[in-house]
Amino acid sequence: MYPESLKNLVDSLQMFSGIGEKTAERMAFSILNFEEEQIQTLKQSIEDIQKNIHSCPICNSLTDQEICPVCHDPNRDSTTLCVVEDPKNVFLFEKLGTYNGKYHVLSGLISPLDDINPEDIKLEKLIERITKDNAKEVILAFKPSVEGEITALYIKKVLEGLNVIVSRLASGVPMGADMEYIDNLTLERALEERRKIS
Repeated sequence: MYPESLKNLVDSLQMFSGIGEKTAERMAFSILNFEEEQIQTLKQSIEDIQKNIHSCPICNSLTDQEICPVCHDPNRDSTTLCVVEDPKNVFLFEKLGTYNGKYHVLSGLISPLDDINPEDIKLEKLIERITKDNAKEVILAFKPSVEGEITALYIKKVLEGLNVIVSRLASGVPMGADMEYIDNLTLERALEERRKIS
């Protein structure tokens, strides 16, 4: 139905996570209306991330420098490590602007159903950092899911002999949520992590 090059663009745009056929079509038609300069900027941006973005050798987050700005910053508290599933989570926390510790990015979460085992998420690097930086607290910041729960429990067990506090993000009922639509795990965690009203 579409000219070949337009169809190829629509197909290519569908490779993006969360982009279906209709959205890809809208994006493709938007690109058709771009000025030459906008096309070149888009093309250059894609080439730049492919060429310049890599994992930080210390925390596994994404950077275009030798070491990411968080690891490079001497004012960050290296005794507190926030452990996350992927680099996107680091940027979410950094947008908040309230956390002053450092990060460690795992290679995913333990998921036996997907054949992802403890050795696949590179925990040995986390243990090395805890020892080297004399970390006092490890914050596990995983999504509230079965995989997040399994990974958190496994890491807590692995870190038992290292004299480090292992904490996790509080989770519970989101603001404005209708109770009947809240899943059992969220409700259970909300009940367990209830706080006294002061």
